[in-house]
Amino acid sequence: MQAKYHRILLKLSGEALAGNQKFGLNEEVIARVVDQIVAVHKMGVEIALVIGGGNFWRGRQGDFMERTTADQMGMLATVMNSLAMMDAIEQRGIPVRVQTALNMISVAEPYILRKALHHFEEGRIVIMACGTGNPYCSTDTAAAQRACEIRVDVLLMAKNVDGIYDSDPKQNPNAKKYDKLTYFQIIEKGLKAMDTTAATMCMDNNIPALAFGLDEENSIVKAVCGESTGTLITK
Repeated sequence: MQAKYHRILLKLSGEALAGNQKFGLNEEVIARVVDQIVAVHKMGVEIALVIGGGNFWRGRQGDFMERTTADQMGMLATVMNSLAMMDAIEQRGIPVRVQTALNMISVAEPYILRKALHHFEEGRIVIMACGTGNPYCSTDTAAAQRACEIRVDVLLMAKNVDGIYDSDPKQNPNAKKYDKLTYFQIIEKGLKAMDTTAATMCMDNNIPALAFGLDEENSIVKAVCGESTGTLITK
């Protein structure tokens, strides 16, 4: 298989790393994801990762607390996932750097664009944690922003379904799957595949995105090689 893209940003949900247990980290799921990331890296692809924190904490869980505090707790959850993923990848011999939008220099580097680009030149994978570092911003928005900053060829969004549908396919067996969408259609139809801010940012900067199912066998490799059956989103 041959890679279609030279530089990618892979957005993973925290829930995906929990597997069926729905909380914490599932070693089998992480191993399956990391095996694919390593395979893609060996194709010469430059890889950035943004990982959510929903397997530990989501900001909306904190409806009993001030929103900024709840969102900051979510940012810390993304760091735990990022460190776990770093460890799993480095056990397979691939160098990784975690960069955080909030300063925590004892465990990770601060996010600096030029440093991230240098890591790519040195053959390292970069994991970008803490979202944008700001409350009221989702990790979708963070993934879109980082994708624009590092000028990726594609933003890959690994989902728990195999693409984008007009309604929830788990609840509606007649839900229609889209093969292609524009960002304007995402916004106009109110589709939940990515939030409005992320869609607008990718649209304005002409960054294509591919939403695909993480559970499909070898799905990340297929997405990078242009063989995914997911939903392609373009300007």
